[in-house]
Amino acid sequence: MKLVLTLIAAPNSNALTKSVIDKAAIALTGAGALVGDVTWLAEGEACDLIFDGITLDVADTSLAESELGVDAVTQKIATRRKKLLIADMDSTMVTGETLDELAEFAGVKERVAAITARAMNGELDFEAALDERVGLLEGMSTEMLKEAWKTVEYTGGAKTLVSTMKANGAFAALVSGGFDFFTGAVRAELGFDYDQANVLIEKDGKLTGKVKKPVLDRQAKVDALENLSAEQGITVDDAIAVGDGANDLQMISLAGTGVAFHAKPSVQEQARICINHGDLTALLYLQGYAKADFVS
Repeated sequence: MKLVLTLIAAPNSNALTKSVIDKAAIALTGAGALVGDVTWLAEGEACDLIFDGITLDVADTSLAESELGVDAVTQKIATRRKKLLIADMDSTMVTGETLDELAEFAGVKERVAAITARAMNGELDFEAALDERVGLLEGMSTEMLKEAWKTVEYTGGAKTLVSTMKANGAFAALVSGGFDFFTGAVRAELGFDYDQANVLIEKDGKLTGKVKKPVLDRQAKVDALENLSAEQGITVDDAIAVGDGANDLQMISLAGTGVAFHAKPSVQEQARICINHGDLTALLYLQGYAKADFVS
């Protein structure tokens, strides 16, 4: 048996019950799979089912039709442990959009947030949307960056994800279409090895309303994945990438394990692996880590 189904429920929900697991096993068996025993990764929260005899596409279709009510991810078991984590920041490693939070201090949050939502769903050109939003911040004191940072909250499991992968020899990179002031802070607090983001242009202690070009867009995220993989002496197949917005989609598609995390609808439609119930520790369960293996 060489394939694995990982079932993941929301943390501390105990929503992963025997009946849910049995339903998944029946779906796989009905599609022609040979299904092994259950291996618990976290009681009531995450487990593995090893199976063989069908393709991943067939398995995914049968599981989707069964409506399990938990995250269900199929993979090749031999290659699921990854050596590189490359993560988006806004609405992924942190709960909100840092540009939107910054805009609140300028009194333009509603205008900026509306543009952000459309851009992250792929309805607007990313660079044009970024320029428009940053333009609304012209004249803001750079001290407001520090104030906005105080409002930032980490997504559940963020620290554990980074710490556990690094403790097991992986390289952790934060690559964001946001701003380097925030990625630098997140890198320091969560322990990322590397961060890359856009740069706000400042003059005389105020924001000019401009971003240093070229901007870090979806192609830049792909470039970062490829370059970091090469620097680590691995391939993109050895990477796990996670993000939520349209500008993450190409990176997610290229990585060996690409995860759309509580993602925008347009992203979920195109990504093979979607996490909608678990927190960021789901990325550890996907790699076969048990909760007892987590490093906090």
